[in-house]
Amino acid sequence: MRPQSDSQKASVAQADGQPVLLRGASVAPGMAFGPAVFRHRDLSTIPVRRVPQDGVENELNRLRKGLQVSAAQLESLRDRVAQSDSRDPLPLIDAQLSRLKDSVFLADVENLILAEQMGLEGAIAKVILDFDRISRLVENQVLRERASELRDVGVRVLRNLETLPEAGQAGAAQVDDRDQVGILVLKELNVSEVLGMVGGHVRGVVTAAGSLTGQAAIFLRSLRIPALTGVTDLFDQVRPGDELLLDASEGCVHVRPDRRLLDQFQIQENAASKASKRALPKDAPKVGDETVVLSATCGNLPEVDGSRELGMPGVGMYRTELLFLLERNPPGVHTLAAHYASVLQSAGGKGVVFRLADLDSSMELPYLHRTRENNPALGSAGIRALLETPMVLRRQLEGILRAAHGYEGEVGIALPRVVDVADLRAVREILFEERYSLKREKQPYCEDLKVGVVIETPASVLGAADLAGEADFLAVGLDSLQQYLLVADRDDPRMSGHFEVMHPFVLRALEQVVQAARSHSTPLRVFGVTVARPDNIPLLLSVGVRHLCVAPTAALAADQAIRQCQWKPTREAGQRWLRLSSADTWDPR
Repeated sequence: MRPQSDSQKASVAQADGQPVLLRGASVAPGMAFGPAVFRHRDLSTIPVRRVPQDGVENELNRLRKGLQVSAAQLESLRDRVAQSDSRDPLPLIDAQLSRLKDSVFLADVENLILAEQMGLEGAIAKVILDFDRISRLVENQVLRERASELRDVGVRVLRNLETLPEAGQAGAAQVDDRDQVGILVLKELNVSEVLGMVGGHVRGVVTAAGSLTGQAAIFLRSLRIPALTGVTDLFDQVRPGDELLLDASEGCVHVRPDRRLLDQFQIQENAASKASKRALPKDAPKVGDETVVLSATCGNLPEVDGSRELGMPGVGMYRTELLFLLERNPPGVHTLAAHYASVLQSAGGKGVVFRLADLDSSMELPYLHRTRENNPALGSAGIRALLETPMVLRRQLEGILRAAHGYEGEVGIALPRVVDVADLRAVREILFEERYSLKREKQPYCEDLKVGVVIETPASVLGAADLAGEADFLAVGLDSLQQYLLVADRDDPRMSGHFEVMHPFVLRALEQVVQAARSHSTPLRVFGVTVARPDNIPLLLSVGVRHLCVAPTAALAADQAIRQCQWKPTREAGQRWLRLSSADTWDPR
């Protein structure tokens, strides 16, 4: 008898209901347990149903009712978001409400019902699929976005049609848009799905595909929902209702876990609950005689609130891309200023550094890029894109200048993807012009805005001494720096091994930046997801980094890791690692 392949064994395990372990890439850390809840709907499998002539009016009535219920759901969701800590998803909800009234979409569906006597479900599916094919053929970004939005609202209407009472029956359909409590299983993560999680009824998310750093991923992190992406064989191994134990921190999901795992999960969950109520120690950690600053990296107001509740000494890096990604048009100055003022207020008088919007052509913002570039990461991105579109840069600078007026703490801006001092000088010149304009208009503004640069390109490492001589501070984007130095895409799950522990050559580059900063007495901080990894913290400390920026969710573990470091062994281990010619072996202790 021939031995079974791994896929055959997995199929047998699924058929027998045996436990299965699946792996993926962590989008948002954490653990969760619950039944698998499927939201996937393959529109191509919806059967085409014909209705008699006297049934056409009923189908049109069902369409109107489905639209009404869907609109009521979105309005209810909008109200919940408006009352929450972050109002950032509101423009997305408004876009979906608008798409429910799309005249072309509605006319096409009604024509199929009237002219071809097609059942409502089949008519909606056909219109969406036809529009999707056209958008792909013409390769028009506007049409692609419209097709995606139509699919989202179409699936919502189809889902609601399943709960509508039959014609002539009493009762009304439920308007509640809450997800069934459990682990959401999706083909791909998108913003539309995340919007439905605002109410807090989804315990975790597992997807077969999706980006680790996309907008939907950012929303998930802000909602503190554990999520895993890039899970192979997800739809082959998981059935609706299967118990799932999601360990996004470790990058795995246990399908139909046994009792021992569940007992261990309960222990960890209780420990995590207790830990979440803790605050950082009041005394700052030290390495030898030197104090280590552990500030926050945030991208929305709830994360800033979380950092303040933990007692973190300010926001070392605030990502400002969110407002630019919510709509096709750039946010106005007053919108930006109001948001930045809210960030400063949430920070509670502590220091905040705003990283200027780091946007490339993959984000397909028409006011920045007409088309998607062949290699967005190496094209018009970061400060280069902002300098090429001065309107966007000036709006952001004016918004920060207005918001920071009268703020007690120190406020700074960080320029992303800097190459050399020309980028820094160009921004300083525009900043001077914006200050002068506000002064002439007799508008209040911040007179002492610190200007720093983000070291993440190989060129900026080589020119670190020059940059340190002119910038108010340096900030190393460790994730990006590793990506460019190792030529490894950080959004590709297959490359995740390159970001687990710093390569010796990356540490050498970082040591060079530290030395440049010290030679000019320029403050230096390091930020990024990989900064908080326990194996990386001793390495960072060993080359002289004394300001780490981590997400609030990782702050307690990072603080503990710093306090466990003894200076002499840490320094010696770092020096050994610096001398290595490859990353094949690793023992930081």
